[in-house]
Amino acid sequence: MQVKDMTFISLSTAIMAVLGFFPPISLPFTPVPITFQTLGVMLAGGVNKPRNAALSLIVFLLLVASGLPLLSGGRGGIGVFMGPSAGYLLAYPVAAFCISWTVGKLKVLHVRNLFFIHLLFGVLLLYTAGVPVQAFLMQIPLTEAMKLCLVYVPGDLLKSAAAAFLVQRLRKALKNDVSRNAA
Repeated sequence: MQVKDMTFISLSTAIMAVLGFFPPISLPFTPVPITFQTLGVMLAGGVNKPRNAALSLIVFLLLVASGLPLLSGGRGGIGVFMGPSAGYLLAYPVAAFCISWTVGKLKVLHVRNLFFIHLLFGVLLLYTAGVPVQAFLMQIPLTEAMKLCLVYVPGDLLKSAAAAFLVQRLRKALKNDVSRNAA
């Protein structure tokens, strides 16, 4: 593994940790808070190679499991993987991998295309993993958990748009930096 890859993995992990410092928005009817960390998943997938994107989130989750309070609201420890957010958290590396792999297939980076990739993998894939686990652990019907997750959609649309904009700019800047260093 190259130093550049390790640097990007570390930076992506650090961005996830920093996003955890933003306080969660707790809602009275669901134990799963609204956080900014899904934005970090989208960014990790958007700027890393697929394997590195997944690794950065695996490292993050290992740090959380070790007890570091890196999740929004200062949560950490193995217990978070047994709570209603577990499905979402465990899907982070898969979502980042899928985002990265799909972004890598694009010939031209348009914000619109990045937005839809983030919606597909950074939102829909996370919901697909998170909602059933949330329903199971909360002992509620799946349909009720699906209704509960609708409250997250507006924020996730905003995060997808912000990530698309940032990823396009970051990848363009990184590409320009590579071409400058090659000259």
